[in-house]
Amino acid sequence: MNRMWAIVERELRKFFRSPTLMLVSMVFPLVQLIVLGNAFGGKIKNAKLGVVDQDGGTQAVKIHEALAAVESNARTFTPVPYDSDKQAMEDVRTGKLDGAIIIPQQYSRRVYEENHPRIALIVDNTDNFMSSTLESLMSDLTVALNTPDVEPRIIQSIVLDIVELYPYIEYMKYLLPGSIVLAMFVSVMIGGGMLYIDDKARGVHEGYLVTPITKFELVAGLNIAGTVKAVLSGVVITILGSLLAGLGTPFLPQNMIYILLLIVVTSLAFNTMMFLMMVRVEDPLVPRATFGILNTLLFFPSGSIYPIKAFPAWLRTLAYIDPFTYAVSGFKSVLLKDAGFVAIRADLAYLLIAAVVMVTIATALFKRTL
Repeated sequence: MNRMWAIVERELRKFFRSPTLMLVSMVFPLVQLIVLGNAFGGKIKNAKLGVVDQDGGTQAVKIHEALAAVESNARTFTPVPYDSDKQAMEDVRTGKLDGAIIIPQQYSRRVYEENHPRIALIVDNTDNFMSSTLESLMSDLTVALNTPDVEPRIIQSIVLDIVELYPYIEYMKYLLPGSIVLAMFVSVMIGGGMLYIDDKARGVHEGYLVTPITKFELVAGLNIAGTVKAVLSGVVITILGSLLAGLGTPFLPQNMIYILLLIVVTSLAFNTMMFLMMVRVEDPLVPRATFGILNTLLFFPSGSIYPIKAFPAWLRTLAYIDPFTYAVSGFKSVLLKDAGFVAIRADLAYLLIAAVVMVTIATALFKRTL
């Protein structure tokens, strides 16, 4: 054990003597959280919506009032009056407008006659997010316009009541679990995988091989040192990310224990996975070349950015064996749902079992020769 802890001490001393290395392993996930959280999580504001009123009747006035209400409250769009539907369509095509509403002639008359009244929404569907937002909002507005001023005494239509278990989750909060997991992965790549290969290239490894240390002690020492580095990154990003996202659940005493447990087990699983990948690698360029590939293969299919259920079958299979998936799931259960230990025990079990299996295989593959 003393030989193993000597390796741990040496690795940690080297790590703490390089504050730049520690900073780099934490900056990328924080930048991703801030930029992606604000870029993808915000609601559409102040879009330009052209309004072509070819009717001018009382029912068209109701549409103008509804649009003005959206402008005053949600501020999703700003109505811009247009005289020509062709000009409005051309401005949507060229990007001067984000969308356009066409109120055709005889619209009010058709409403009173109940003779299929229609309005048109022109959208640029090359921007799916903008077009879907406008379509959803105008669909809701159309439903409101169809609601009679006097409700019948007996409601004959089916009504769906939506019950949300949690308050509104902003995208930055949704992204936080993935950013914490990514911070630990970056720490493992920089402070674990790359340093291990660099030590082998510089001949540091030869000093270990002339000692009576066993393969398991050497592998365990390197993995424990890497786990400690990743735990530090995970704790720092959890605190800073929670403060940036305005999330209070991580600071509840019980959740602190669950989060720390998740961080430790996730860090151990990532380190053993990385050590297994690099155990027979000699070229120091290999971990640097594979960083982008591993990030894409492990992080993006994990459900941290997009739900796994939306993936094709082959990608879901990859997600179900990916340690990232279970780490992200566990952090979401604690940070976003405050769901307790029951919700994370399966994730912890998978990560722990995966770590034991990978360190066992890595020890068997490890060579005590140059």
